[in-house]
Formats: sequence, C-alpha cells, structure tokens
Amino acid sequence: MTTVAPNRALRPPRTGRSNGQWAVDGREPLNHNETFKAHDNGLNVRERIETVYAREGFDAIPSDDLHGRFRWWGLYTQRKAGIDGGRTAQLEPHELEDKYFMMRVRSDGQALSAEQLRVLGDISTDFARGSADISDRQNIQYHWIAIEDVPEIWRRLEAVGLQTTEACGDTPRGFLGSPVAGIAADEIIDPTPVIREITTRWLGDPELSNLPRKFKTAITGHPSLDVVHEINDVSLVGVVHPELGPGFDLWVGGGLSTAPRLAERIGVFVSEADAPDVWHGVISIFRDYGFRRMRTKARLKFLLAEWGPEKFREVLETEYLGRALPDGPAPQPATGPGDHVGVHRQKDGRFYVGAAPTVGRVGGGVLSGLADLVERTGSDAVRLTAHQKLVVLGVPEDQVDTLVAGLGELGLTTTPSPFRRTTMACTGIEFCKLAIVDTKDTAVAVIAELEERLRGIELDTPISLHVNGCPNSCARIQTADIGLKGLITTTDAGDQVPGFQVHLGGGLASPERDEAGLGRTVRGLKVPAADLADYVERLVRRYAAQRTSAETFASWAHRVDDEELT
Repeated sequence: MTTVAPNRALRPPRTGRSNGQWAVDGREPLNHNETFKAHDNGLNVRERIETVYAREGFDAIPSDDLHGRFRWWGLYTQRKAGIDGGRTAQLEPHELEDKYFMMRVRSDGQALSAEQLRVLGDISTDFARGSADISDRQNIQYHWIAIEDVPEIWRRLEAVGLQTTEACGDTPRGFLGSPVAGIAADEIIDPTPVIREITTRWLGDPELSNLPRKFKTAITGHPSLDVVHEINDVSLVGVVHPELGPGFDLWVGGGLSTAPRLAERIGVFVSEADAPDVWHGVISIFRDYGFRRMRTKARLKFLLAEWGPEKFREVLETEYLGRALPDGPAPQPATGPGDHVGVHRQKDGRFYVGAAPTVGRVGGGVLSGLADLVERTGSDAVRLTAHQKLVVLGVPEDQVDTLVAGLGELGLTTTPSPFRRTTMACTGIEFCKLAIVDTKDTAVAVIAELEERLRGIELDTPISLHVNGCPNSCARIQTADIGLKGLITTTDAGDQVPGFQVHLGGGLASPERDEAGLGRTVRGLKVPAADLADYVERLVRRYAAQRTSAETFASWAHRVDDEELT
C-alpha cells in the first residue's frame, strides 16, 4: 500500500480554540472518546472478546470496551425490555442496556450466495432468537446476541467470506453498492472492482480505524442513482466523460441526523483506476482534518461546510493525491426507482427480481428459505438494497414465475402496495437504547391500515414514509415525503404518549425530482402514534385533491400553507 504524505507546509497554522484536527492541532485527546481510542485501537478488542469476555461473560467487560471498542466489530448493547421511551434520556447507558448485543454484518454491495444466505439464516436461528433485519445500509442486523456466542458467529461468517469488521464505530463503515452492479443492461460502469479493491486494501487497516466519527461510503454505476449518494460522507456516482469515457463523479460531505446536510459535488472526474486512491484521499482528509473536539461536530459534513468544495478539491489533489484530477460532468437525472423492485431483464438475458419485505424484517427462516429458493430456481445470488429491500440476481427466464411465487410464500412480494414499497423504519425502542418510540411494529400496522383505507386513491408515484425512533435519522426522515421522528407528545386530555414530529416533502434524486431536498416541518405539529394512520390518510387525500397536473407530493408539501399539512 502506497500513500502520498500530506504536504503540511501548504496548510497555514490555525489560531483560536482547538477543534482537535490532527493536522492542525496535534493529537492530544480532547474528550473521552478520543482518549480511549488513543489508549487502545478499537480493532484490538477482538482478541479480548475471543480469549476473555466470551469465556468469562458479560460482567467481565469494562466500560470502554463495552460502550466503545466493541463497535469496531459491529456490536452494540441492545435496550433492556420494559423501559419506556420517556426514560430514554433520563437513564445512563448501563441502566438502559441488556446483557445482549445487536450485531451488524457488512455486505458492502456483495452478491450473497445461497451458502452465505444459509449461514446468515442459521446464525439468526441458532443465536439471535430468529431475528434479522435488512438495514438501509445494506447490512444484516441481529439481536439477542450473547457475548459467549460471538466467536462462533465470527467463525461461521468468515468461513463464507462475510464479516463484522468495522461495521460500527469511528471507522469506514459498510459500503453501499449498486444492487444490480455488473448485470444491469443500462449500467454505466460496474463499481464492483472498485469496492473490492478498497475493502481489500483498507478495511481493518489501523491507519484508518481512528476517525473523528463514522464514515459512510456509497458507490454506484447505475443510472437509477440507487445508493442515496447525497447523504453519504463520500460517494462515487457513475458518469460518462465526453473524452475519457465511463467513470465516477465525486460527492462529499452528506449526512442527516440532527444537523442534516446534503453532499456536494467536488467537480472532478474519477476513473476506475483512480477511484481507490481518491477514496483513500477523502477518508484521510477526514482523519487528519476532521473536527474531534466535539462529537456533535465530528462528521465530514462540518469540515466541508467550513472549507467548501473548491478548497476540499485543492487539499485532496495537492496534499493527498499529488496530482490534479480532470473536471467531470454531473450525473444525469435518475432513470428509475433505486429499490429495483419487480422483474427486470439483465444484459445477459437472465433476470433480476427485486422484492420487498415489510420494513426490512426478514428473520432466520426467511433467509434460509431464500437460500433454498435461489438454489431451486438456479439463480445466482442476492444483493441487499439501500431501501431495506433485496434483489435476486441471475434468474433463468423459465424460473421467474417460480421464483416470484416462492418469494411471496416467504413474505417477500415483488408487487408491493405503494406504502409497503416505500416505508422504511429504524430499529426503534424494541432494541435501540436511543429510541423513544416503537417503529417497526408501528410501521407495519400503519401500512396495513393505509393499504385498506387508500385502496381507491390513484397516485402517479408512491409516497415514501420513513419512521424513526429518535432524532438521529437512521431511517432518513428528512429525505422522505413523510418523515416521522419519534418523541413523547401530550394529548388533548393531558396524557403523555408516544408520537412523532413530522417532516414533509423531502427526497433524494429520483425520476420525479432532479435534485435532492430536505423536508419541512410544521411548527407545533406532533402526531400521537395511535393517530398516525389517520394523519397520513388525511394528508394523502388532501394531496390527491389539491395537486396540480403532475405535481409531486414533495412539491405540494412545500407549496401549501401549514394548515393543509396538519
């Protein structure tokens, strides 16, 4: 591995209060997170898990490992059952947590074979009480994992080429890759070799395992723009340069949570050959110049907001790459939905089939059944999507109907209702220590209600509904048509109940909108969870009655007065 040493002489000294930028302020830790990372790299905790904690049990784990370094291996303690959302902010982590873990398994855009799916299903059945969710980061997430079982789970995963390495923590977390990479007839460029090169060279590299905070990557070469590139720290998006041919457009600095910011184009064209080094340059800038003094300001989006894309490009080219990159074109508008639901012909004559579980819930039985179905139909593999869906690849034409029927029997429909297709939900209070309200079950119930109530409403495009249990926006509430942020609200009768603040009219690039945008909020609007189906039905009916010709829900929601949105 070769790295161009940053030219520090190009950077003027900073004055004023330290932001903890290594390249400016030095490496003295300025908060507890930076202190424990400096004391012992998070990657080192694996040995202790295998040789000490798995043998001695949960109570043997010290706090900095349990609440810090375990994340470097995809492990968070899960929420103890029976603690209501009103107490989330009142209790300390050790008071909220159970002696079980959420475990996150990376896929990095990988095509999962029947063997890998079966291993994922068996782990769910054997160690996770049947739990398994597809996250909107293309990960598989388990719950109820005991520390004693972690080494055996790692052994099974790694035997089939899967891993939890740096699935969480202040690291390069799981990559989003196009679910139809290498097979779609309309693909601009296959990102698979780039993702493989980056993860092979740098995943688990101690030089990149102490970042200011998490670092999210998305890479696609498909014109549907299917990896939500606008909200990642770094994204490479397929484009065609008029002289240089297919390659990637570089986007930097996206992220949501409590301070949402959309990524910006840096303006360079990145060839397939240059892509790994460009990625490494961007993450190295984040490592060296990212703000470490305050965790709330430690994402790359804050550095980009201070620098701007022009300065970011200058530092990338001059200090990290040692060469200039050519100017490049922007991506064309999205050509279709990025979830790939339905039946589509591949460039080799076979088919890929996208299917929707409800809000990402699958489970061990579904994963194992999916493995059997892939084998039985002679299909190639399965990829996960950034929309909590899955896509079966390489389906022979004479097996498409059999596959579709088999998916339906597993609860994975290829023709979902509009709200089942577009609703996403985070983990919620069932397992998450940060959550205030239930999300998954709430979303399932609301979908069922809306399917019945809005059966006769004709919509040109589906309306996306994203349900989040807290302000951190794991379910991307600010970029949904209807985004719901969990909170405790007070009813007219004075009772405190679970509810949601509403974000309206957000969205990422799609066939209906050329540019991404964040949703708006209505002052004082909080909807009790029990009234959610009523509220969404009322909103959709108003939109259907008031929209102008071809007006999207997002455009309508930004146009009308607050009163129409309550």
